[in-house]
Amino acid sequence: MEKETIVKKELGSDFFAHETAVIDDNVEIGEGTKIWHFSHIMSDSVIGEQCNIGQNVVVSPKVKLGRNVKVQNNVSIYTGVICEDDVFLGPSMVFTNIINPRSAIARRDEYVETIVRKGASIGANATIICGNEIGAYSLIGAGTVVTKPVPDYALVVGNPGKQIGWVSEYGHRLEFNAFGYATCPESGEEYTKGNNKVSKVD
Repeated sequence: MEKETIVKKELGSDFFAHETAVIDDNVEIGEGTKIWHFSHIMSDSVIGEQCNIGQNVVVSPKVKLGRNVKVQNNVSIYTGVICEDDVFLGPSMVFTNIINPRSAIARRDEYVETIVRKGASIGANATIICGNEIGAYSLIGAGTVVTKPVPDYALVVGNPGKQIGWVSEYGHRLEFNAFGYATCPESGEEYTKGNNKVSKVD
């Protein structure tokens, strides 16, 4: 049986890290988080409680992940990225943090911030061009290239990414009636649409 290691940090948070994971100094990792094979958590990053960091993941300096963020295998989260609670990052999806990279020109002081809002899901092999906010509970399809901001609850697919509809907080496509109302088929929650914006009815 493969050996596994429980790591306890001075901050008082208990989390699991596989023995092949590399965790630098000056990181904050929340209670209940799991970090799997060959992943690297770099200095000054913050990872919230109950996160799952898959195999071969890099979390760069000053990245911030909220609570219950799920990061699948082979994802690199670069400096400038902030993920709020309950975000899903699919296998091999890609963030960028420089608009005009050049190998011969250092632009470490020009990183562009990208915010992924609460509950958003980004599919496998999608690419997020830096500086574009990903709205709350939006769903980015596999292989999509996001080149502009994504509204809350939006369903975006393609290259370049285009919005083709709206989804509920449960991830189901919403069908709006003539009065601008829709119901999530799983939860029964109701949503309203107006001025190219969707809101959940409280």
